[in-house]
Amino acid sequence: MGVDYYKVLEVDRNAKDDDLKKAYRKLAMKWHPDKNPNSKKEAEAKFKKISEAYEVLSDPQKRAVYDQYGEEGLKGQVPPPDAGGFGGGSSFYSTGDAPNVFRFNPRNADDIFSEFFGFSSPFGGSRGGSRFSNSVFSDDFFGSFGESGGFGGGSMNQAVRKASPIENTLPCSLEELYKGTTKKMKISRQIVDTNGKTTTVDEILTIDIKPGWKKGTKITFPEKGNELPNIIPADLVFIIDEKPHRLFTRDGDDLVVTQKISLAEALTGVTVNLTTLDGRNLTIPVNNVINPNYEEVVPREGMPIRKDSSTRGNLRIKFIIKFPSRLTSEQKAGIKKLLGS
Repeated sequence: MGVDYYKVLEVDRNAKDDDLKKAYRKLAMKWHPDKNPNSKKEAEAKFKKISEAYEVLSDPQKRAVYDQYGEEGLKGQVPPPDAGGFGGGSSFYSTGDAPNVFRFNPRNADDIFSEFFGFSSPFGGSRGGSRFSNSVFSDDFFGSFGESGGFGGGSMNQAVRKASPIENTLPCSLEELYKGTTKKMKISRQIVDTNGKTTTVDEILTIDIKPGWKKGTKITFPEKGNELPNIIPADLVFIIDEKPHRLFTRDGDDLVVTQKISLAEALTGVTVNLTTLDGRNLTIPVNNVINPNYEEVVPREGMPIRKDSSTRGNLRIKFIIKFPSRLTSEQKAGIKKLLGS
């Protein structure tokens, strides 16, 4: 069933925007880790979950997905609702060969906190210590907020900062990573015009995937996240992932394939016929005696090497030898005679 975000924020399922803000304001200040130095680990976990719940329920698109599919659907792959938008920690995109999908990755809890209160404070010390100066997170600080979420008296300097990167996996077939390809990604995001009005725009991003790219390769589109006051938009990062292939597996720059052969073929030789990732047919005679650890290496028939796509890794052929389940007395005698005993 997953986490009940309504229960986390202590609101009912019909809660309005003002109800959510009031609940988040109260709970975020109650459980902020710097407010709870004696139980920081527990506070960290609750503060993170409170921020995640508020991020989901305060966004119409995320809330619609959550209400219909629950937390599992929100963080998995489900058809998005008609509502557009490109949330700070979510993505709504499509490719030419796949339906629209919605993926949600919770944003940094500190980012949500500082955006909500209209305040971006300088970090103090390492992550293990207080994130804010002691004078900021005193009891007076937590008592200085009014219902509006701002400071009750005086003002604090606001510092422009950059939002955390938004990362999404980009699945690619082994053929695409072998030959290279171009993918066009449609994104929806919010921008602020010169009058301060927020609007949603659609953009098409083009990703040129080069031959030899590997799983984990990152493609960054600077500042393609939502535009928010006093926030530099997040970078949008796509991370290459390799789809499983029915025949080949990848090992660095090498391609590995496994063939099943009989014991007779292992002893007398076999010819392996393969179709490469770019559609060529290979005929590979193996004349050596094949033992269970034997590999036949075909030079330069592996993946393109990223730094020099004119060179390639190797194709490595492994073998699974099928032994007969039984032999007749005559067969055993014949093998002994041929191989010696």
